[in-house]
Amino acid sequence: MIKTTVGVFFGGRSVEHEISVISALQAIAATREGDLGERYEVVPVYITKQGRWLTGEVLADTANYRDMEALERRATEVWMKPAHGARELWRKGFAGERVVAKLDVALPVLHGTNGEDGTFQGFLELIGIPYAGCGVLSSALGMDKVAAKMVLRESGLPVVEYVWFTDREWSSRRDELVARVESSLGYPAIVKPANLGSSVGIARARDREELVRAVETAARYSSRLLVERMIEPLREINCSVLGSADDHRTSVCEEPVRSSEILSYADKYMSGSGSAKGGSSKISASVGGAKIAGGATSEGMASTKRRIPADLPAEVADEIRRLASETFRVLSCDGVARVDFILDGNTIYINEINAIPGSLSFYLWEATGLPFGGLMDALIAGALKRDRDKSHKTVSYSENIFSKGAFSGGKK
Repeated sequence: MIKTTVGVFFGGRSVEHEISVISALQAIAATREGDLGERYEVVPVYITKQGRWLTGEVLADTANYRDMEALERRATEVWMKPAHGARELWRKGFAGERVVAKLDVALPVLHGTNGEDGTFQGFLELIGIPYAGCGVLSSALGMDKVAAKMVLRESGLPVVEYVWFTDREWSSRRDELVARVESSLGYPAIVKPANLGSSVGIARARDREELVRAVETAARYSSRLLVERMIEPLREINCSVLGSADDHRTSVCEEPVRSSEILSYADKYMSGSGSAKGGSSKISASVGGAKIAGGATSEGMASTKRRIPADLPAEVADEIRRLASETFRVLSCDGVARVDFILDGNTIYINEINAIPGSLSFYLWEATGLPFGGLMDALIAGALKRDRDKSHKTVSYSENIFSKGAFSGGKK
């Protein structure tokens, strides 16, 4: 059997770099197990924090990331040529350049900026390689909380009241913006960088002093800043969606368990151990841990303490799944995404969408009846189908208008 070669891209120039590594190694391990290992050849492509591309089996073991200098010495530096149809990974050798692998499909597992925001997807579009997950538009919208809220609100979907501004506006009109937040939202409020995930840079503001401090912190990470009315008591519910904008399905709902007022980075990635699977309304510290080369287990987003399924009335859970589906459709998503919600009693608000969710939300799909390997198979198959569908669209004309003598000079 001829295997399909899948390039898994991860790491990247992002504050979510380490979480990307964990998610990717989970995905690689799942794709190499059982029947999938007979059908797919998985090539890890690690992007360092400095932007270098590396490949090699040394990258598939989490233990090797403890010494980054040694890891980079043992891996092979590679690149791809920015030309349409150039799907090869190249390296330098004693006899010049040579091909390390030719990719049939790409799987971006790049959380945060320079990967989840559509920039990497744009590169894949330019070279014409099929890739799993959201496209350029949906990735960019999903990454920017302000733009996503604008589109969702325009589409009639429920979002919490918010105010947004840039870091430069804050520097020049701080008093005016503080007054606007206080009159439109009041306290307490939540302050967020517009284009980061993993709870980085997010803080609660209970008064004017805390608001100023929180905005100053968020401005270290993003030029666009978001302030939202805080729902109290805060209850967060998540639901994953898998497929295409026109044909998709939703997972069961989950409720992350917080240690503080806001679900923190530590809550998401450092709160559990072991590998017990979550049952009905059971609090689980680790849902479906993926084994990594060398025998280690790395949990990533799966280590979050959570209730799966969330303890919700049936009609509320159904409405959340409907809104997750509609969010996925409105933002023109593909692959797997996770939509996060906030509940105010039984009133539901869409908080945000994660275009490349932590651990690819495999724990939600396992709880829904789809094993991790099945999720990976669906993502790869979806990437190839989308590429076939796109091949029927017109992207250029064969007619050369310059040969007709229609133009004699510059732009008119």
